Amino acid sequence: MKHHTCFHCGLDTKDTEVIIFDNKPFCCNGCKTVYEIFSANDLTCYYDLQQAPGATPKEIEGKYNFLDNSKIIDQLLEFNDGKTQIVTLYIPHIHCSSCIWILENLNKIHPAISSSIVNFGKKNIRITFNSEAISLKDLVILLNSIGYEPFISLDDYSTGKKHIDRSLIYKLGIAGFAFGNIMFLSFPEYFEVNEFWLDQYKPLFRWIMFAFSLPVVFYCSQEYFISAYKGLRSKILNVDVPIALGILVLFIRSTIEIIFNYGSGFFDSLSGLVFFLLLGKFFQQKTYTFLSFERDYKSYFPIGITKITSEEKEESIQVYDIKKGDRLLIRNEELIPVDCILIKGRAHIDYSFVTGESKVVKKTSGDKLFAGGKQLEGSIEVDVLKTVEQSYLTQLWSNDVFKTDKEQSFTSITNNISQYFTIAVLSIALITTTYWLLVDSSKALNVFTAVLIIACPCAFALSAPFTYGNILRILGNKKFYLKNASVIEQLAKINTIIFDKTGTITANKDTSINYEGIELSPEEESLLKSTLRGSNHPLSRSLYNLLKEHDILPLDTYQEYLGEGITGQYKKNQIKIGSAPFVGYAADTSTLNTTVHVSSNDTYKGKFTFYNAYRKGLSQLFNKLKKQYDLAILSGDNAGEKENLTKLLPAKTKLLFNQKPEDKLEYIKYHQSEGANVLMIGDGLNDAGALAQSNVGIAISENVNVFSPACDAILDASKFNQLYEYIKISKTALKIIKWSFVLSFIYNVFGLYFAVTGQLAPVVAAILMPLSSISIVSFTTLATNIAGRKLK
Repeated sequence: MKHHTCFHCGLDTKDTEVIIFDNKPFCCNGCKTVYEIFSANDLTCYYDLQQAPGATPKEIEGKYNFLDNSKIIDQLLEFNDGKTQIVTLYIPHIHCSSCIWILENLNKIHPAISSSIVNFGKKNIRITFNSEAISLKDLVILLNSIGYEPFISLDDYSTGKKHIDRSLIYKLGIAGFAFGNIMFLSFPEYFEVNEFWLDQYKPLFRWIMFAFSLPVVFYCSQEYFISAYKGLRSKILNVDVPIALGILVLFIRSTIEIIFNYGSGFFDSLSGLVFFLLLGKFFQQKTYTFLSFERDYKSYFPIGITKITSEEKEESIQVYDIKKGDRLLIRNEELIPVDCILIKGRAHIDYSFVTGESKVVKKTSGDKLFAGGKQLEGSIEVDVLKTVEQSYLTQLWSNDVFKTDKEQSFTSITNNISQYFTIAVLSIALITTTYWLLVDSSKALNVFTAVLIIACPCAFALSAPFTYGNILRILGNKKFYLKNASVIEQLAKINTIIFDKTGTITANKDTSINYEGIELSPEEESLLKSTLRGSNHPLSRSLYNLLKEHDILPLDTYQEYLGEGITGQYKKNQIKIGSAPFVGYAADTSTLNTTVHVSSNDTYKGKFTFYNAYRKGLSQLFNKLKKQYDLAILSGDNAGEKENLTKLLPAKTKLLFNQKPEDKLEYIKYHQSEGANVLMIGDGLNDAGALAQSNVGIAISENVNVFSPACDAILDASKFNQLYEYIKISKTALKIIKWSFVLSFIYNVFGLYFAVTGQLAPVVAAILMPLSSISIVSFTTLATNIAGRKLK
């Protein structure tokens, strides 16, 4: 029978009985079954991305019976509302683009799976599924049936520990041990010492060096060979191709030399090369881990939540101060930051922030609510079950469900450059080796190996991620929280800045309010305060804090109309608060200030006039920004503040009033069509559409737990006057990357000169290569830290 490799997993089938299906060879029925599943669901594109990318499914009958236990399932699930469940599973077999593609298309294999998102770096998958149609156990069995069995350790889940991969440390230790011993055994060869015993046992020493090199090549270097092989199989020249080629050439040449007694070979250079490569990788891994730690556990969102004290008073605290047993007030449009139990009120929860599906779930007193849900009707009171997971909100905010076209990955730039760089390096290596074979063949091998090693674009590829990672950390410490690194690049490109007015350039705490009209009865004032309690609009919050203390009424109905107003009803009494037309009053032209009107049972009562206080440093901020950017203010209020703003702001600032949320979105869309890169700054509530449409959307946070996945950054209101410096440091980040590219290029040109002229030994090149990576990372870290010190 003709020799084949399995079409699905690539296993050699010469020693097994080949199964032919659809004119394709398979090593076993398991691989054939996976192919049939993919074919039946029109997923055979899986094999177009990589050749033989799959794994043979394992027999797991009874292995996951423990997933029938509801208590164990609760430990594993991130989210569970009785129907929709979310779980994150670790899958060791994830290794290529085909794996990502098939795992993110699980919904085509089973309709109960609504979304599946792969984190390639961590080799895990976050799956949202309908538990009424597929159980967690069946989901795990399904993953195994297509060759992606999850690794589930109950000990890890119950203690919160994560699987730690120490393979790099083991490889580094073995390579270092081999390198040291080979160098020691090579000393007589270095100094050409003539001595009887050395000459007598020289072959033995060389074979011992060969033995030490075996684990270095076949264990410590295996990732470079695997990566290079997969890249070449996919017709991609990645950065590991020249490295693997250099290691292979050194090993084969050295082995030939000792077999035929031509010399001692280059086992010292070989082991040194691998040791320093792994040392550079270890340094890189540690630095990435540090940056990840800074990002996940120290960059808290400046989101305020209202805590109800034991004295029934309301106080604003930050989310990371929430403790188990606290009672919280969740207003309309607020995000639930922790798992909790509903105590009071009607909960209408939108979990789209967690699941990506906009579907309202109704809950009653005593029901469990999960972190990430958004309350949509009035206010509720909850009892806290868990403290905030420090990285949970970051995880939700960065959910791939909410990614849009405006996000461009910076890594693709360096990857593309690295690919062309590799082609150039291989070309230089072949040309120079050919030249030295003709001129001095003894130098040809050293030149070939040195060129491959010295010109590795690792340092080149590290510049952007390390720079952006450190900038994320620095800005997070300054209370400016970016969704991801690509926002830095987008922020550096903006040329137009648009501000909302109320709650963005105005400071709610310092606003003064005056009432004109018919005096409200105690019942009406109590109903008014109870209705305002459910709203998160800046004017509602200011007015709520002004009113006297009243017993809070359990509203029968509550409704908020974006850009117009709110209504509340208790028994037969109804109250409306908002614009003049909303409450049934003629258009108000008697005042130039912001006003909120009130009607009770369709009878107009009066109006509250707000005298705005603008944020500290507003005028200075706009004067800095006007030199480089087109500025505009879009406000939903009337033109009452136009005269004040005209005096306060630069002459060319555009001022537009009576703008509805959809008007703001269209204004941004129009300017983008004219070539503008727009930064929108709003309060995250009425401005969600405008924030999503803009190139970069920033939500201002001032003791308010309102933001949406539409925004790209969250700025603490106390740092509003530092906005210019934050934009400036994003431009500085791009300059740092460009300078690090220049330094990397200079290093490569300098190193290549000595390599192609035969003046650079492979072991020296192996030392210089990780040093170049370390120097680039040190430069970007130092430069970004210096830039960060200028921030207040």
